[in-house]
Amino acid sequence: MKGKVVQFRRGLKRIHERHFLLDVGTKNREEANKFVDKEVVWTSPAGKIIKGKVSSPHGNKGLIRAIFEKGLPGQSKNNDVEIKNE
Repeated sequence: MKGKVVQFRRGLKRIHERHFLLDVGTKNREEANKFVDKEVVWTSPAGKIIKGKVSSPHGNKGLIRAIFEKGLPGQSKNNDVEIKNE
């Protein structure tokens, strides 16, 4: 399944470098909860692969939070990620 990188997870003064918010097309928190513990893969244009894992829903509008092995580059914003069905 495809998703889209929306933003870094951030607070007022701190950005969590490995945490990203993803939009997978869900409409509420209950639907987003189905994606918890699934594997996420982002592939760079050069073919480099960075893996992560969905940790929890984010907010009430259907976004999910994923934690990656390494931080994604800023160019990954608005790019697609693949969510594996385990």
